[in-house]
Amino acid sequence: MTRTKQTVLNGNANNPVKHLNGTNVAPTSEQETTDIQRWRLLDEAGRQTWHYLETDEEVKAWPQSTADRYHLGLPLDLPELQRPKTALSSVQNALSFFSRLQLPPGNWACEYGGPMFLLPGIVFAWYVTQTPIPAPVATEMKRYLFARQNPDDGGWGLHIEGESTAYGTTMTYVVLRLLGASEEDERMVKARGMLHHLGGAVMGPHWAKFWLAVLGLIEWEGVNPVPPELWLLPDWVPIAPWRWWIHMRMVFLPMSYIYSRRYVTPPTPLIRQIREEIHTQSYASINFSSHRNSISPRDNYHPKSWILTVINWILVYIWNPLLRTNHIRKRAEDWSFDLIQREDENTDYANLAPVSAPMNLVACYIHDGPDGYSVKRHRERLPEYLWMKREGMLANGTNGVQTWDTSWLIQAVHEAGLAEDPKWRPMLTKALEFLEDQQIRENCREQDVCYRQQRKGAWAFSTKLQGYTVSDTTSEAVKAVMMLQHTAGYPTLVADDRLHDAIDTLLTMQNASGGFASYEPTRGSERLEYLNAAEVFGRIMVEYDYPECSTAVVTALRLFSVHHPEYRKADITKALDGALKYIRKAQRKDGSWYGSWGICFTYAGMFALESLASVGETYANNTRVKKACEFLLSKQRDDGGWGESYKSCETGVYVQRESQIVMTSWAIIGLMVAQYPDKEPIVRAVKLIMARQQRNGEWKQEGIEGVFNKSVMISYPNYKFVFPIKALGMFARKYGDPEIA
Repeated sequence: MTRTKQTVLNGNANNPVKHLNGTNVAPTSEQETTDIQRWRLLDEAGRQTWHYLETDEEVKAWPQSTADRYHLGLPLDLPELQRPKTALSSVQNALSFFSRLQLPPGNWACEYGGPMFLLPGIVFAWYVTQTPIPAPVATEMKRYLFARQNPDDGGWGLHIEGESTAYGTTMTYVVLRLLGASEEDERMVKARGMLHHLGGAVMGPHWAKFWLAVLGLIEWEGVNPVPPELWLLPDWVPIAPWRWWIHMRMVFLPMSYIYSRRYVTPPTPLIRQIREEIHTQSYASINFSSHRNSISPRDNYHPKSWILTVINWILVYIWNPLLRTNHIRKRAEDWSFDLIQREDENTDYANLAPVSAPMNLVACYIHDGPDGYSVKRHRERLPEYLWMKREGMLANGTNGVQTWDTSWLIQAVHEAGLAEDPKWRPMLTKALEFLEDQQIRENCREQDVCYRQQRKGAWAFSTKLQGYTVSDTTSEAVKAVMMLQHTAGYPTLVADDRLHDAIDTLLTMQNASGGFASYEPTRGSERLEYLNAAEVFGRIMVEYDYPECSTAVVTALRLFSVHHPEYRKADITKALDGALKYIRKAQRKDGSWYGSWGICFTYAGMFALESLASVGETYANNTRVKKACEFLLSKQRDDGGWGESYKSCETGVYVQRESQIVMTSWAIIGLMVAQYPDKEPIVRAVKLIMARQQRNGEWKQEGIEGVFNKSVMISYPNYKFVFPIKALGMFARKYGDPEIA
């Protein structure tokens, strides 16, 4: 059993240091791992946190669950099941396994990792705010980061499958040093060599430079401006931040406040040492102002426009030194912090995501002091973003995917025709209870003042406390609830008036194009991408129409209208007509659709074909659907599966990879809803899915499945259950569940 000290703030494995505030900083244990059998996942109404049990008494009182052991990669000792001969028996085996992972509130949990820039922000915020880091957490974070190090060059990428970049390598190197890794560790030496090869930390993108400035690892002169004065612009101004995509403006908000304050954490010996490690020349000799626009070619996915470069020059050399009065500065800081407080209140300090949440913590620390309630509450909520797995501890892309995955599981079982099976009714009833509990029942206070979208009746991607309306999550939850509540044997937990609330909110989210975006309707012009300062992401400044979100809404409205034919009939008809018109228009000449939330053309094709099928457009009667099916079939691999690389998302062109069960499931779901007439390619795919199923009913994790902003990949591990279950179930219902040789 590994025993480690329970207090770590920062320092390295060789030399304990002391923070300038007097806090003792203990080095982490020299051992590389904790006792993984002492970790437990606690799920409190969807709020998921991992805990390390220090004593044998704690271990005895809180045994590891099957779900704990599965997520930690420990042996489950489950019996081997009879080898399935039909698609439906494969589904039964899968449910036998997956049902064991359901948590007490009724949801399923999983890793939602992939991006490598999430964990550093949390650790940086802890360091800046002098928040103690438990030694088991520090140990497991280090272990995960080292496990994800590129074995060839020693660096880290933007995401776990990406090539090494200045962003990933700089952020990860610094966080490892703060967590106690020695600069003399051979892995750190190799990482430092790669970072220097890329030009050093000054070649990182804007978000990296922001955090380095807060830590005192570069000077603020090396960071392009983040002016909070933009929040003072009248709402009618085309570039006003309320028009930006929600994730971008929620990052810009605390970033602008901190930038305006030019906050730098008090330097420590460790910080002074890291300064000399991450740059290619001595810290004192660097002219940081000359590196505001420096960026490694590997990171420069979305180069700064000449317009943004000119604006930055004006802000640096004219606005800040000559025109920005103290009165304007204070007004901007006061209003931006007021908006930060509103975001904290509306999410109970969980915030939107793990990029903005650590920044909000630092902003509150600056404004309210180390003992402020806001700081205390942020410290309590940040662990919800952390996830423990066999490789160590990572940061999830949100505080979970609870509602999203639970909704999909319900639908998959229903599609398989098994919702009425008494064996699965308790599992599904618990899942329905979870969705009922997680519906958002009220709008944000003064939602117009804080620029929030209507949310009453909606479901958030993770939990109701996070509180952000998402169009596709709400739609999938509405479908899941209605599917079960209209199946014999299930209680009516979500009343009609609450379903009406959900539909009312969905109808507020449609764009003029007819399509639906993610969190809110598009508020600004695509020309705002000229102001995209993030550099490593594409399509980040405004909301866009998405085939996936639009399809989710279409299918939800169609199902709702079956059971509530008179409720807002004209509005729903109009919304459906507009959404379907958008989906048809979004199809490319080759028959495909570009996907923005899953990889990539396979994912979007499944959704779009579901939309068209919902209004009777099939392979037999519609050339558009026929062309889409032919596109999918042209990508089927020799083994019967489909495999699409994340490079498709980056390049906008389909890029093959080895077959994946998730993408294979997406493809045949699309073909089946389109009523593609030839059974043979679908049978070949079903054979591959069934062949990869383990004897205990599970499928093993394969490649990464999700994406956002074109360049960042993210994991959806439960997809390897819900989509094969749905695909196999649909196959069994469509073809009579024949024996698969």
